[in-house]
Order: sequence, then structure tokens, then C-alpha cells
Amino acid sequence: MFFLIGEQHTAEEALTLSQMDSRRICLLIFLLSSLFAWNATSSAAATATGTSTATRPNPFTPRAAFVRYWKAQVSDDRPPPPFLLSKASPLSAAAYALLAKLAAGNSLSSHLRLFCSLANLFCSFDEDSRSTQKDLDEDANFAVYSNKRFASYGTDRVGGADSFKNYSEGLNKPDFSFKKYTKDGSGHSEGFASYATEGNVANGSFASYGFGANGGSGEFKNYHWRVNVPNLLFTTYDSDGNNHKLSFASYSDDTNSGSQSFTSYAKHGNSVPTQFATYGDDSNTIASTFTGYGLLGNAGNDTFTSYGGTANNPHSTFKNYAAGGNSATESFTSYRNGANVGDDSFQSYARSANSAKTTFASYGKSFNPGNDTFKEYGKGSKGKTAIEFKSYSVDRTFKEYAQKGVTFAGYSNVTSEAKPLSPSSSTTSGNSVNGWVEPGRFFRESALKPGNVMQMPDIVDKMPGRSFLPRAIASKLPFSTARLREAKELFHAGEGSATERVIVNALSECERPPSRGETKRCVGSAEEMVDFAASVLGSGITVRTTENVNGSKRRVVIGPVRGINGGEPTESVSCHQSLYPYLLYYCHAVPKVRVYEAEILHFVGRSKINRGVAICHLDTSSWSPDHGAFAALGSGPGQIEVCHWIFENDMTWTAAD
Repeated sequence: MFFLIGEQHTAEEALTLSQMDSRRICLLIFLLSSLFAWNATSSAAATATGTSTATRPNPFTPRAAFVRYWKAQVSDDRPPPPFLLSKASPLSAAAYALLAKLAAGNSLSSHLRLFCSLANLFCSFDEDSRSTQKDLDEDANFAVYSNKRFASYGTDRVGGADSFKNYSEGLNKPDFSFKKYTKDGSGHSEGFASYATEGNVANGSFASYGFGANGGSGEFKNYHWRVNVPNLLFTTYDSDGNNHKLSFASYSDDTNSGSQSFTSYAKHGNSVPTQFATYGDDSNTIASTFTGYGLLGNAGNDTFTSYGGTANNPHSTFKNYAAGGNSATESFTSYRNGANVGDDSFQSYARSANSAKTTFASYGKSFNPGNDTFKEYGKGSKGKTAIEFKSYSVDRTFKEYAQKGVTFAGYSNVTSEAKPLSPSSSTTSGNSVNGWVEPGRFFRESALKPGNVMQMPDIVDKMPGRSFLPRAIASKLPFSTARLREAKELFHAGEGSATERVIVNALSECERPPSRGETKRCVGSAEEMVDFAASVLGSGITVRTTENVNGSKRRVVIGPVRGINGGEPTESVSCHQSLYPYLLYYCHAVPKVRVYEAEILHFVGRSKINRGVAICHLDTSSWSPDHGAFAALGSGPGQIEVCHWIFENDMTWTAAD
């Protein structure tokens, strides 16, 4: 019998937690913990004989259960490596029993805060509505500046310039708001350099920014680079402006999940040139929405260069983009090239425009074909409207398309089977690749020689810290697009929230059909990861990762090198983190690779600072010509092998050697 706050309950009643408040839950956890601890200690007789009475590891915890599973499925004499064991659920035996009961009764949502705290989850990616940040409307120093709200800053400013450098850099949750910034300014310029980079969950809002501005410019450089969950909103940005030039260079590149929304951007603008260079490149499942962008503008000039290049499953929606505009020019060059699938929708793009010109050059050369839909594109346009498609890829749907002024040159002549580049160049005529790749991110196999000096990329894990769930709990949670509503309810994900996008993006990626020759699975428990690796490689397996992050972004020296499987080609299973409230990995089989362990030495003094794991892909023939590896190494698909380090908290499985 259990006694809770003076009331008597049966064991079954005690475990009906959906009716309990937090105080009763905590008390029950304490009582059960005491019971489990008592069962796990030595007997009192042992004390009388002088033997130790220290508590043995509790056999009922998820971590102890995983150790037993490892011994049974992988190796009885090799324990699981510490880095993998540390990711197992930290739940105590009592908390495990309680949460398992809640999961079985579909009641975890009612106790989400407790669930997330006990199980070490990251459950909210949204802006904290309780923020007490005050608006800032006076001059300030914008170097190394963090999380401020700017209301009516720079209103009626004449000339001058504001520069944002290292703004909110490296924060966990950068949160800022720009409202009516430089409203009605004249000849004023704004520069955003290294803005909120390398953060975790970014919430940013630009409302009526540059409204009515005359002349001047706004530049975004390295905006939200390497952010995990960008949640960005531009509303009536630069509306009613006159020749206020806007430039986005390296916007949201190398990010994971999240979204950007541009609503009525440059609405009613006059001669407002906008440029997006390397927008969302190398990102993972980024969603961008352009609604009323350039609406009713005059002489707009928009350029998208390397938009979404080498990204994974990007989603972009263009709705009423440049609609009703006069003499607008839009150019898409290297748009979504080298991406993996993707989904873009153009609705009423340039509808009812006058003398508009749009060009799609080298558009959508995805590694795996995506889906694009064009509906009422250019419909009702007047004057000398010209719409040109040059080297546009396959699998597109055109509905109610303008009947005049449309040219398809080389449509569908470039696909994922494009011819390799010449060995001496990373680009060919008409084919653009990402011109900048982080030094050291990719390298040749010959670089792994003792004494060789090389640049180490940033291998630091930027994901929020989380743990696996026990399989008994994970298996009872909704995890499919068919049960999306239940998943959103479980984690309290509101409509349009960042948490909702994280859930949707993870499910989309996990349910995506495998690429040609790929075997893949998303795993939310340590046992599931073992099962998948064993299903591909057999029971005699081992797992490796780079030991630590020492040497990141520095020149290092390669020490002794050991080839796994004697340095011969092998097969591996690589597992990469996906963003989700609990620890989730995307694992896939990688055939025909060589895996190496190498000591990493300090550049000065040659002392050992790390032990790195590197994987070399020997067959790159199916890779996109626009893959960043070829931009960095100067070759093309099938012509070279490509190597990279296993980053922090990623891992690779191979047959044991």
C-alpha cells in the first residue's frame, strides 16, 4: 500500500498519475526510489560481517537495461563505449516506471514539464512569452551586443550608418525584435555582420523595418549562420522605400530545421534592388515563405544566387511574389542546385505584372528530384513580360501558366546524372557551385599521413543537449506524419510555432524515401541504434566517434594513423543527430568507405590533444557536381574520394576488428 499526503491508495491507484498533482508525483518518485534502493543494497547481515553495504548499480534503470542489451546483442566482454552510454536515458528506476505508465495511458502531455525534466529532453523551441526585454530606442554600441528589442530606432534618420557586428553570437536562444527601424530614414545604411551566428534556437522579428526609407542600404552578412532552429520573420520590411538596396549574403547557411517568413517585403517599393547570395546553403529542412514580396512595386530587381544550394529537403513558398509590379526583374541562378529533394511552390508569381522579366538559370539540379509547382505564374501579365527557363530540372508541374512570353531553353537537360566536372576545375560553364566551404571540412585521403599539417573544421556539436528515451517509452509515442496532431499535442506545439516546425521537419526527413542505394532509419533509443547497425553490419560491430572537440577551427598536426579493417574498403553505418525534443539520430548505411582513427596533435609542441575518427567515401559518382566537397577540393563526381571527420556526438559503426 502507498500513503500519499495522508490518503491511502492501492498500487494501481497510486500509478494513475493523470489525476495527481506535481507534489504527489514527486513524493511517489521518492518512495519508489527508496524501495528500489533498498532492494539494491546489501543485506544487514553483510554489515555484521564487515563487508561493504554500498548500493550496487540499480538493475531497473534504463541505462542498466541498455548495458545488458549491449552484452546480449553486441559483446559480452566489451562494454558499450562511454560516449554512447552517456546518451542512454538518465531516468531513475522509479521515474522510469512512472513515465512508462503515463506513456501507456497517453497521459505524458498532461505532465510535459515533469517528463522533459526527468528524461533530459529539450521540449520548447519557441520564444519565451514571459520575456521582459525593453525596447531600445537610443543610440547604442552594436559590437558584441545581445538580445535587444529596437522600436522606432533611427526614425527620420538622415545619413549615417549602423553596424551590427557579433550581435548575439553563440547564444542558446537569441531573441530580438526590430520594429520600425530607420522608418522614413534618408540615405541611411544598416549593416548586419556575423549576426546571431552559431546559436541554438533563434527568434527574430523585423516589422516595418526601413519603412518609407529613401536611398541607403541594408546588408545582412553571415545572418544566422549555423543556427539550429532559425525562426525569422520579416513583415513589411522596406515597404514604401525608394532605392533602399537590400542584400542578404550567407543568410541562414548551414542551419538545421526552422523557417523564415517574408511578408509584404519591399511592398510598394520603388527601384528597390534585393539580392540573396548563398541563402540557406547547406541547411537541413529549412522552410521559407515569401508572401507579397515586392507587391505592387516599381522597377524592382531581385536576384537569388546559390539559393538553397546543397541543402537537404528545403521548402520554399512564393505567393504573390512581385504581383502587380511594374518592370520588375527577378533572377534565379543556381537555385537549389545540389540539394537533396526539396519542395518549392510558386503561386501567382508575377501575376498581373507589367513588363516583368524572370529568369530561371540552372534551377533545381537536385541530387534527388524534388517537387515544384507553378500555379498562375505570370497570369494576367501585360506589356513585354518575359519568363525564361534555362537548364531547368525535371519533375515540375505548371498550371495556368502565362501563354505568352515564356521561353523554355534546355528544360530538363540537367539532372542528377550530370556529366562530371573536369579534374582541373570546380566549375564549368553554366554550372555554379558554392564558392566558400569551411576550411578543413572536406579533405583527400592523402592528408591522413603522420606529420601532415591540416586545418581542422569546427566539429563542436551545436544541438541542444538531450538524451535517448527508453525503448519502452519511445515505442508508445506518436512518431509519424499520420499522427502529427498527437505528436504536436504531446509536446504542446502550437500552430506555426518553432516546435511544430521541428517536429514536422524531423518526421519529413525520417519518412523520406531512401536515396538510390541508401538504407536509412531514424532511431530514438540506444537499443534501436544497435539493432539498425547490426541489421546492416552483422552482430560483431563496434562504434566510434571523435574523442573531443580540441583542435576545432585550428591548424593541427596528424599523428599516428590506423586504418579500420586493415585500411581496406568496408561498409559503415553513420549516425547524425536530428533535431527533436528527445535525442534522435538519422542513421544510414554508407558502402565502400575507408574509416581511420588518427591522433590529433597540437600545432605547437606536437602534444596529443584529440583522437579523431575520419571516414573517406571512395565512390562519389552519384554526388551532385555542386557538392561543397568539389568546390573545396577542385574536382567532380566519381573522380576523387572525399573524406571528413566525424563531428562531436556523431558516430560511425563498423564491423569489429
